[in-house]
Formats: sequence, C-alpha cells, structure tokens
Amino acid sequence: MEKFNVNVTSEIGELEGVILHSPGSEVENMTPENAQRALYSDILNLSVASREYFELKGVLNKVTKTYEVKQLLTETLSIGKAREALVRNICQHEGAHDELDYLLELPSHLLAQQLIEGVILKRDNLTKFLSNERYSIRPLHNFLFTRDSAISIWNEVLIGKMASKVRERESLIMEAIFRDHPSFGVPTINPEKIAGNRKGFQHATLEGGDIEIASEDIILIGSGARTSTEGIDLLTEILRDKKQGTKHLIVQELPLTPESFIHLDMTFTFLDRNACMVYEPLILKKTKYHTIKITIDNGKVTSIREEASLLKALENCGMELAPVNCGGHGDPWTMEREQWHSGANFFAFAPGKVIGYERNEKTLEEMNRNGFEIVKAMDVIENRVKLEDYSRAVVTIAGSELARGGGGARCMTMPVKRKNVKW
Repeated sequence: MEKFNVNVTSEIGELEGVILHSPGSEVENMTPENAQRALYSDILNLSVASREYFELKGVLNKVTKTYEVKQLLTETLSIGKAREALVRNICQHEGAHDELDYLLELPSHLLAQQLIEGVILKRDNLTKFLSNERYSIRPLHNFLFTRDSAISIWNEVLIGKMASKVRERESLIMEAIFRDHPSFGVPTINPEKIAGNRKGFQHATLEGGDIEIASEDIILIGSGARTSTEGIDLLTEILRDKKQGTKHLIVQELPLTPESFIHLDMTFTFLDRNACMVYEPLILKKTKYHTIKITIDNGKVTSIREEASLLKALENCGMELAPVNCGGHGDPWTMEREQWHSGANFFAFAPGKVIGYERNEKTLEEMNRNGFEIVKAMDVIENRVKLEDYSRAVVTIAGSELARGGGGARCMTMPVKRKNVKW
C-alpha cells in the first residue's frame, strides 16, 4: 500500500487529506451528572449532531480525501503487533487490566468500537457491583474534535499531550494509527516520551486547537487552559533540537475562563493569504494577555520578546493580515455571543475558502463585506454550487447542536496534507 506523506506547511493550503470522526454513541454515553467530567457543559442529541456533521463531511468529501478515525483504527488493529501493543497500553494507562483478554479476543471492528464508545463495566465482584461507574473504559466523548490529539507540523505529526485524563486515550489511538497503519507510517513526535527524559516538564500539556501552522517558518500557539507554558517550552526544545534554520514561535496568552477560550483557534483562525478571523477584544485590543515571540535559529533560542499583538508579531515576521471581526463591529454583546458559539473557528480547505457555522450571522455578514461569498453546505453537496467559481467563499454548516459541544469546523478536522501556498 502506498504511503500517504504528511505535509502541512500552512493553515490555508489546498487540502489534500483530512482525518475526521463522525460522532457515534460515545456522544450520548453521558448524563447531565457526568457531562462536566466529560468536558461538556451540556449533553448532545446524537441524531441532530449527526445531521449537522453530515454537512461538514459532505463538503469535505467534495474537495479532498477524507479518512475516518474508526476505520483507520479498525485497520490498524488488524495488525497483530499493533493491536496487542495498543490494547495493552490503554488497559495499563486506564487501570483496566481485567478487560485485556476480553478486548484482545474481539474482532477488529468491534474492538475499535469499544475503544471509542466505551467498555461497559462487568459487575463480577462486590467492588464493581457497588461502583457508581457505568464503564470500565469510558467513552471518548470528545473524539469528534480530531484536531487536538494529533497535529500535523510540516512533514511530521506531533502527538497531543492532553490536559485532561478523559482525552488521553485519543492520543494513544492517534499515535498508533500514524505509526502502524499501512497508509501512514510517518514520523511522530511524542511529547509524553520526550518530557519523561527531561526536567521541568511535569505539567507540560499541548493540544492541537492551540497550534496553528502559519507557514514553513512560523507557528502560532495559545497558552491557556489546555496548553501550558511548560508545554510550549517543550515544543520550543523540540523545534530547537531539529536545527532547521530560523523558526518563529508566536505565543498568545488566553483567558482561563470562560470555557469558550479553551484554545487559540476559538479566537483566531486564518482565512486567506492576507486575511484572518479574530475575536477583537482579545486579539486587537490592549489587554493583560501577553503576546510573545520566540525565535529559534539553527538549534538555539536567540530571542524571546513581547510583541504588541498577534497580528503585529506576524507582520514583524513578514506576514501581513487584514483582520475580519468575529461578531462584526460595535456591539460587544454580539461579539461575545458569537465567539461563544465558535464564531472565530473557521477551517480553510483552500486559500480564501473556509467552513464555519451558519448560526453566527453577524460574523458571516462581516465576512461578506470582506469579499467572502456565503454558500450553503447542502448547495455544495448537491452540486448546485461550484466552489471553483468563487475566489473567496465561506461554506456554512448547521451548528445548533454541534456548537454546544464546544468547538467548530477547525476543531473537528485534522489535516494531514495540504499543497504548499504560493505567497
């Protein structure tokens, strides 16, 4: 089988491959009582979420090669050594040693389903009988947000070091796919293993929603609730050790609350070669949250300095971007409401062509004023619209239910290959 070479050198290059995870019963395998533990502020309706997700996947199927996590995992588990290594790793990691033999005997497709949707606790002794837990291995409620647990950085994949234990299995699965699946077999960088050998990284966390590949030389990264400063220090060391010329790491501090600021891509995303979506109160206004630029040159950190803003830091690296305001102009309440529902979270599948939620009307109006034609997802899926007819377009997907999960189109996509951008 021919290998699929990972190549992501920007956020906007024409998309050639993306990994998705269509939501399954793991989304509904929670209750109001344990939703917060699952990192949700509310429970979702799967039937509605699935209809909305169909629009996202349907559009992407029109423009690129799509991969499903469950199918990739099933194919990976059909490889004997990979199967045993992953299952043992998961059972050890989650203290589910009693499930090892049961899981190893399952057919690959059922095993993949169990590892994602959860393994029901067998109440075969008193402790288990009295347990309040429903699962011995909990469902991966957040796996539809494939962005976080694995990050394509140029020609390698950085495995996420998740801030919450309930998401750690996602990283284990994604690493196994990229390492062992016959279509991939690409170099992976595991911060967990690197941190284990070095001092000062006990609290290092890195999640993909905080990492944006601006160019071959520039990475943006958010520092907040999900990605720690130690995690950024660890990424700095990883880049430094590669000794690959000059690289710029631009760090944007994020508020720890409310939860809508969970990742950088909830406040800033790239739209085109010269345009970006911003949440103005954080990205453009003067605040207490710092913007820091770290310069790495041939294996050495040569500069760490504060910048006036994220856009100014990019401009000083030779990348000038015109901001488009999430929520439009003038009304801070509208800005706040639309940012809460992922109004700044767009996913580019080509320069100037992006996907986002239709519910954020003021944001879409602002994009339209900046030359983006508004196109409905179903018009693309049913061939009523040809995206190649537009130089700039925003494809809108329904998001009444998906947005309540706390993420947008960028959160739900993990690109593995893009064409290089001609700047």
